[in-house]
Amino acid sequence: MRQSSSWSRPIDPCVLSRVCGQRLVTLFAFTLLCHIMTACSSPPSIPAQIDAIERMPVQTVLVHDQRIAYLDVGTGPPVILIHGFGGSIWQWEYQQHGLSQHFRVITLDLPGSGLSDKPEMDYRPDQMLDYLVGFMDGVKIPQATLVGNSMGAGLAIGMALTHPSRVDKLVLIDGLPQQVMTKLTSPSVRRALETSAPSWLVSFGNMLFGRLMIESVLQEIVHNPALLTPTVIERSNRNRQRPGLIKPLLTARENLPLWESGFATRIGDIIHPTLVIWGEEDRVFPIAVGEELHRTIKGSRFARIPAAGHIPQWERPDVVNQELITFIEP
Repeated sequence: MRQSSSWSRPIDPCVLSRVCGQRLVTLFAFTLLCHIMTACSSPPSIPAQIDAIERMPVQTVLVHDQRIAYLDVGTGPPVILIHGFGGSIWQWEYQQHGLSQHFRVITLDLPGSGLSDKPEMDYRPDQMLDYLVGFMDGVKIPQATLVGNSMGAGLAIGMALTHPSRVDKLVLIDGLPQQVMTKLTSPSVRRALETSAPSWLVSFGNMLFGRLMIESVLQEIVHNPALLTPTVIERSNRNRQRPGLIKPLLTARENLPLWESGFATRIGDIIHPTLVIWGEEDRVFPIAVGEELHRTIKGSRFARIPAAGHIPQWERPDVVNQELITFIEP
């Protein structure tokens, strides 16, 4: 009997392979086209508010013709919070209310990150310092306490060494050490820093598997898995999907040698009052790295944060906020 429909006929493997190949090429071409169009398009709009544990108004200031997004709450001695590699404003969400009762708290998205513009540049340490100085000028802050997490701590160190009059006190939270690649223990961060893949290919993978990738990274930098709710993971993935984000991230590979040959060799020259805070369960840079950084900076204080990983200010804000208030208050 003749078959009544084609669905039951055997599928020619060659035809299947050709069809799948054509669809893959089409998907690849579409992704590449989107990447090119995104690079040529106007910068995305910056929302009026950011959704964190509470809705907070987002402000912007032009620095070197680029929009820098930031939060500005409270009054008193100014404190600037600086996020780390691949981070953004949300990593400081639990500091906004607690610290603003004592200080003027300014939290920025660095150029190339979060809601801020992502200009075509090398993102060298000296360029990032120029933007930070320009930001402080733009918001009319001649001097502030700088609080940096991870690579943000590296930027704070650079400010203390090159613009010492702009820094009052220094807080380094799970910060950037000397010999980064030797001391780094996070497989995900290591892969991100060592990849030689072009930005369009990384963007392609990010589009397809971004949520899985960000969940894997968060599981390494956050000690308590109960904090990684679907809402937190989805928010992190949305931030990772913002246009233009991948290319600035990939510049870290080229810029690490500049850190090692520059500011990293001068950490011992820091003269500012310094507090080093470290999560006891940090799987990016183990606590021994923090203890070494503390010993390198003469007169610094060291605070261990129990049950916390690489972003203890987010995992244990109760403990970290009290450490910050005690150290920064005159």
